[in-house]
Amino acid sequence: MVTISVQNINKKIKRVDILKDFTYEFKSGFIYGLHGRNGSGKTMLLRALSGLIVINSGKILINSKELHKDMSFPDKVGIIIEHTNLLPQYSAFTNLKMLSKIKNIASDEDIRNAILRVGLEPSSKLPVKKFSLGMKQRLSIAQAIFEKPDILILDEPTNAIDTKGIDEIRNILIEEKERGALIIIASHNQDDLNILCDKILFIEEGRLIHND
Repeated sequence: MVTISVQNINKKIKRVDILKDFTYEFKSGFIYGLHGRNGSGKTMLLRALSGLIVINSGKILINSKELHKDMSFPDKVGIIIEHTNLLPQYSAFTNLKMLSKIKNIASDEDIRNAILRVGLEPSSKLPVKKFSLGMKQRLSIAQAIFEKPDILILDEPTNAIDTKGIDEIRNILIEEKERGALIIIASHNQDDLNILCDKILFIEEGRLIHND
């Protein structure tokens, strides 16, 4: 069971408020959606929860441990925010194999399974630089899930994916929720939010306006 407790967090960039007194609690086994216009603070919130930025004030507690005080990054987290850093000269499998050496918790079978789940071929030698945008996005999803993380933080997870692929990605996220993961997504695809999310958080000018 994982809980992320966001307590009155604020973030300014060049004197502009990006997040304002944001408070919410996220729990395992649910998918949370972030809804708001461009510039509303959705991606900045995902960055804050991922440990990729340091907030100006407030606290982010993950299972009662404070981010940037008791830990630099959340444990067991899978992230897609903006562009995933894939090595263009290597295949899908080699990319994930190299990433797996950082934590040494995923087996080759875990890597192959994640690649298959997103509709790619784990034995393919095709370098990532020759992938279509949709294939790169599928590999980004595989990169996020292959270590069976407790937390998934995903910005536009179905971006550049075709209609059939969107259904496949949605099914994967539902399976990850059923596995017990805590999932937070931001998406401009309203159907993603309506179909996937147990709770939708409406964000405006960095503030949580209300949630459904």
